[in-house]
Amino acid sequence: MRLAYVAALAVALTACASKPAEEKQPVSAPATAAAPAPTPAPAPAAPKAAIGDFGLDLTSADHSVRAGDDFFAYANGGWDRTFEIPADKSSYGPFDRLDDLTKERLRVILEKAAAAHAATGTPQQQIGDFYAAFLDETTIEANGLAPAQAGLDAIAAAKTRSDVARLFGTLGFASLFDVSLSADNKNPDRYMVQITESSLGLPDRDYYLKDDPQLKTLREKYVAYVARMLTLGGSPDPHTQARAVMEFETAAAKVQWPIEKRRDAEATYNPRTKAQLQAYAPGFPWQAFLDAQQLGGRQDLVLGELTAVRDLAHLFGKTPVPTLRAFLTFHYLNDNAPYLPKRFDEARFAFYGQTMRGQPQQRERWKRGVSAVDGALGEAVGQLYVAEYFPPESKAKMQQLVNNLKAALSQRIDHLDWMTPETKTRAHEKLAGFTTKIGYPDTWKDYSTLTIKRDDPLGNSHRAAQWWWDYQLARLDKPVDRGEWGMNPQEINAYYNPLNNEIVFPAAILQPPFFDPNADDAVNYGAIGAVIGHEIGHGFDDQGRKFGPTGAMVDWWTVKDAQVFDQRKDLLIREFSGFEALPGLKVNGANTIGENIGDLGGLNMAHEAYLISLKGKPAPVLDGLTGDQRFYLAYAQVWREKYRDGAMRQLVMSDVHSPSRFRVNGPLPNIDTWYEAFDVKSTDRMYIPPEQRVRIW
Repeated sequence: MRLAYVAALAVALTACASKPAEEKQPVSAPATAAAPAPTPAPAPAAPKAAIGDFGLDLTSADHSVRAGDDFFAYANGGWDRTFEIPADKSSYGPFDRLDDLTKERLRVILEKAAAAHAATGTPQQQIGDFYAAFLDETTIEANGLAPAQAGLDAIAAAKTRSDVARLFGTLGFASLFDVSLSADNKNPDRYMVQITESSLGLPDRDYYLKDDPQLKTLREKYVAYVARMLTLGGSPDPHTQARAVMEFETAAAKVQWPIEKRRDAEATYNPRTKAQLQAYAPGFPWQAFLDAQQLGGRQDLVLGELTAVRDLAHLFGKTPVPTLRAFLTFHYLNDNAPYLPKRFDEARFAFYGQTMRGQPQQRERWKRGVSAVDGALGEAVGQLYVAEYFPPESKAKMQQLVNNLKAALSQRIDHLDWMTPETKTRAHEKLAGFTTKIGYPDTWKDYSTLTIKRDDPLGNSHRAAQWWWDYQLARLDKPVDRGEWGMNPQEINAYYNPLNNEIVFPAAILQPPFFDPNADDAVNYGAIGAVIGHEIGHGFDDQGRKFGPTGAMVDWWTVKDAQVFDQRKDLLIREFSGFEALPGLKVNGANTIGENIGDLGGLNMAHEAYLISLKGKPAPVLDGLTGDQRFYLAYAQVWREKYRDGAMRQLVMSDVHSPSRFRVNGPLPNIDTWYEAFDVKSTDRMYIPPEQRVRIW
């Protein structure tokens, strides 16, 4: 963040140093004898921001709209009106643009690795051969269904529910239940075995249950897609089986929990012994399921969506085995379609890409290949990426930003008028316990035991999944590795992990428009500063607040403070629930409340951190814009995104994030300095009276 200041200071010092050198020229000597004074070297130009003159794209605005009526349109309306979503995308914004750039860079890295034919077991061999195998469509077509035949035969051989349960627990096959080996919410220094409901073929339960004409049509098309996949797989009665699969998944959706309830960290933490699980949910062969995952001897488990686990077990127990086999067969073909002949891959895209998300064109094969390698060998790829594209000094610059954000939140906690001193003390303790990870992990994963073959793309995918599962099993009884990362360095994203009480910023997001060392400070604080604040804010949102400084889930709030927090949270839920994303489709504020608290708190923290960075000096005016104006415009700039209708529907119905327009227009009306910066009036549409503004962090 201080690079612009240092650069300006360097120019000034250069200019001052050159003048004394000129004054040392002999002025008393005759002119004819004097040597011509040397021309001083021009001072180096200050590095220029990547976007505009100082980090903002001012051409994207639409000032025919009042800032107080629709700030998203005011900042981004010109871009929104003219930009066309690329044919191979269902939505597009800065995250996608950076993802495209990163994939182009990774393509070069992977192609070099593929051409090198490095020694077996080296990272270059593994990522190169995985990528080459994925791109070798000729071999994939020639092999047909042969690579998948062993899996299909295993499904066909399942005669009993115990056989099916064993497949449910085998990697590569679908299930009604997911098993994760993650840190224990109540004791984050150890790992736990957690059983939760699994996802189905449609994005979320409402896709099966909601009485909506568009969803009814989509459900019929889903049945047709299931039948198409079963036909391609050689099933004898695909249409009858497809209907049975749909009925089975609909019944499962009815007992699954909605997003709002799945988000509840306390409701989804239910320790049980294996014997208690078997007594509570007797319709499912749990022993066979756990044996298949090498967890059969585990006696202590944690159940997630408690009643869903019970009711899904009951559903399994009454479902005919042929229907369960059809369910497994469809999902096996669907999940592996990218590694199978084009007829499978194209059928999958036709439904999920074109029909569901409205995406006209499949991504190029090489782009999907980059994503596939990322998913299998992410840190091996990431190590090569950061060596070339992430300068070490970026860590230091980001750390200063983080320090200022933490200082800002500390000040804000001190000045909260709704929180008691007792809870403030505990909030400070949690903030002091925050750790920060920037760029990439200190220790990289070693994939040397993973076998990758240039002629076996499907096998590569399965072996990579098995490697990851074995890796987790091997550490199950060891202390939690708090140095591990949950994202690859090349991901355009960031996250907060409550169990480590940490914020994490992968290298690839630390690029314009999010972070530019040559941009104006106000722009960087409004962009990456708000992202940092957002992630810090997750530690204090409606779920993050349930975890203490060490990462353990513990109640550190007074009853009074918790009640006031919930009242203010409910106000924000009501505000966002009023936003209409598509005609008749409104945002569910209860689903998105954690992210919305993160945005609101993050903006408040980032703005205060920007003021800290000024050290009491007035912010400069650039191109007629004050510091506060640049700050809020930068925030809006990173959230300019367009969606196809199908993608918007999927986001609203199955995601915990609000659409980008509302991530701008939602939090800003609750921030006083935004009103002052843009002269927002009480007659403007976004105006909220001061006494009704949501003030949490």
